[in-house]
Amino acid sequence: MRSSKVILAGFAILAVSGCARDGQLDVSSGVGITVTRSGCPAVAVPDHTGDITIFDPVNSTDANAIDVVAHITNVRSTCNNEGAKIYSEATFDVYAVRSRPNGARTVTIPYFSSVIQGGTAVVAKRVNTVTLQFADGQYRASSAGKAASYIDASAARLPEDVIEKLTRRRKAGDPDAALDPLADPAVKASVARSTFEMLIGFQLSSAQLQYNATR
Repeated sequence: MRSSKVILAGFAILAVSGCARDGQLDVSSGVGITVTRSGCPAVAVPDHTGDITIFDPVNSTDANAIDVVAHITNVRSTCNNEGAKIYSEATFDVYAVRSRPNGARTVTIPYFSSVIQGGTAVVAKRVNTVTLQFADGQYRASSAGKAASYIDASAARLPEDVIEKLTRRRKAGDPDAALDPLADPAVKASVARSTFEMLIGFQLSSAQLQYNATR
């Protein structure tokens, strides 16, 4: 899939120098940094969904009722954006601690993976589970999870006229030299529509989510 490069200078997006590399300062066209835009979704864990606390009894939130605490960590992603469909895959680890180590025990925890377009629109969601095996006498257990998504490459591609506005070389004295193309509502909306994220977190109940948000 085609990537487009833009130069960020303050709030302005300037043209790309042919010799500049990603993350480098582009001194040929003014102070700026080259950035390559890819159709691959950013992968992240939303706030308050990367941890889960299981209580026993379930209707209690007292500290002495905490049964199992688990968290998501080591999120890693790969992406193939060659072709009509962009395939993105993420792996992660789940580490858990239980309060009482007596006896072997299996704990299954649900997690979700969602594909978000433009920061707000959920275009796909899947719920899966991760299983933790506690050995007799052990407080800790760990497991691994995976999530994957397909995105239409055409939906993640910026229109040519928007690419031209973002990457056009601007010279000092040009009427729009100091203007940020993203200040144009049409350009900003187009960039948002072609931006995707894959979000991963525990599938929490409303009570569990509230506990995470207020603890």
